[in-house]
Amino acid sequence: MNSLLKKISLSIFIAILVAIATLQWLPNTSAPNVTFTTIEGKKIAMADLKGKVVLVNFWATNCLSCIKEMPALINMYKRYHQRGLELVAVAMPDDPPAQVLHYATHQNLPFPVMHDGFAEMTKEFGDVNVTPTTFIFDKQGHRLQRTIGTLDFVKLDELLNAKLANMGAVK
Repeated sequence: MNSLLKKISLSIFIAILVAIATLQWLPNTSAPNVTFTTIEGKKIAMADLKGKVVLVNFWATNCLSCIKEMPALINMYKRYHQRGLELVAVAMPDDPPAQVLHYATHQNLPFPVMHDGFAEMTKEFGDVNVTPTTFIFDKQGHRLQRTIGTLDFVKLDELLNAKLANMGAVK
């Protein structure tokens, strides 16, 4: 009986250790506490965006997939911004700042754009190193999804309509 109790106690102890280790390795599912500084010098704190659905898109001017999806991001932003969507486009650290500014100005990007010159955002969002990479957070700041590669805009429309449902569907 004493041996059985020891085995059960050991099993429970191991299960607790495994649970603790698993919790430590789970990805952070909340938005990082960061402040974006746009190419115009405006500061946008992630904490100030609570109450909005937030899309953070990591991109680069030399990323063909990023440039290809940019018109769809612009369209999506225009369709959903008034309903509570915020989008922040974060240019990668190795992207030349003048090139980012030129692209954002020339394309008349309607959403905030920042250049992550010191790689602060790429680190805070889990060492982003592939473009495009997109994070979507709900109104409470919980991560809904992380997409590496081009977005599926049909599924994104469905998600945004569901998360911004209090203002009606967008056609």
